[in-house]
Amino acid sequence: MHVALDTMVDTLKAAAESSRLRILALLSRGDLTVSDLTEILGQSQPRVSRHLKLLLEAGLIGRYQEGSWAFFRLSDSDAARDFVLRLVSGIRGADPQVERDLERLAAVKRKRQDRAAEYFSANAASWDHIRSLHVPDRAVEAALLKLVGKRPFQSMLDLGTGTGRLLEIFSPLYRRGIGIDMSREMLTVARANLDKAGISNAQVRQGDIFAPPVERDAYDLVTIHQVLHYLDDPARAIREAARLLRPAGRLVIVDFAPHSLEFLRDAHAHVRLGFADRQITEWFSEAGLDLEESQEFEPRAGNEPRLTVKLWLGRDQRMLIADPYNHAQPANAFPLGETA
Repeated sequence: MHVALDTMVDTLKAAAESSRLRILALLSRGDLTVSDLTEILGQSQPRVSRHLKLLLEAGLIGRYQEGSWAFFRLSDSDAARDFVLRLVSGIRGADPQVERDLERLAAVKRKRQDRAAEYFSANAASWDHIRSLHVPDRAVEAALLKLVGKRPFQSMLDLGTGTGRLLEIFSPLYRRGIGIDMSREMLTVARANLDKAGISNAQVRQGDIFAPPVERDAYDLVTIHQVLHYLDDPARAIREAARLLRPAGRLVIVDFAPHSLEFLRDAHAHVRLGFADRQITEWFSEAGLDLEESQEFEPRAGNEPRLTVKLWLGRDQRMLIADPYNHAQPANAFPLGETA
């Protein structure tokens, strides 16, 4: 990776200030709002906003909108993220001011977890009922981990991330993970879960599954877990997901096999009552994907009708061609100060 001298000087100037360095150290632990940073740093909002503006201009951090809230994160550029992580690694736990910042950060994260707990308590009964109709989630998660394998990869995208569970279980494998969900309540839950698990290489954002706010041709693994049955146009969601994959990237879908539980339409807003292998295969083909594997998980025994969980793995048909001169360089890497 080669960086112009002027670019490097500007980057170093942006980071070489105590408050901005503290901000970078905090964002290395997860996404935060201006209000969060104001509370942690004990500085005025205009001053914090000024620091954020300079870091944004240097390409060291990114910004995204979630309703009326603006969240800040480390840059999506691999080069910029690596630079920041190396920079802040030497001050974590070694400076009293940074230690106080991290204590206040923990308090901010506890507030998130409290909000998540409130949302869970209000919706737990309906979720537990649906879970009782199919195989335990752990069985499906174990199959997913086996299917994806143990080889590390660059980036993961979870569409309709919900509680962020898939980001959590795959976090040891990916370098950068992103979850997208329309519900701000679910994003609160996901952030709290990721914070609790100590996962700093993943973030969640508000967005539409049909127009996710992420770059195309950038992800080694895209997942859609128990989302398609809520959509009126699942084929379009699959096509959009396929556009986000790198050449030879993988799309994993988990959903239900065809069933006749009509109450799920009325009580739980299910638009589709499951999907057949043939339908998924057709949609994959239309999206430029090959269906590599399909697995089925029989429901639990019981007196009432049950749900069969299905897992489908598709792979992008384009070949991944390594650069013979610099094959280790990630496909989405950019010089400092540049973004996708």
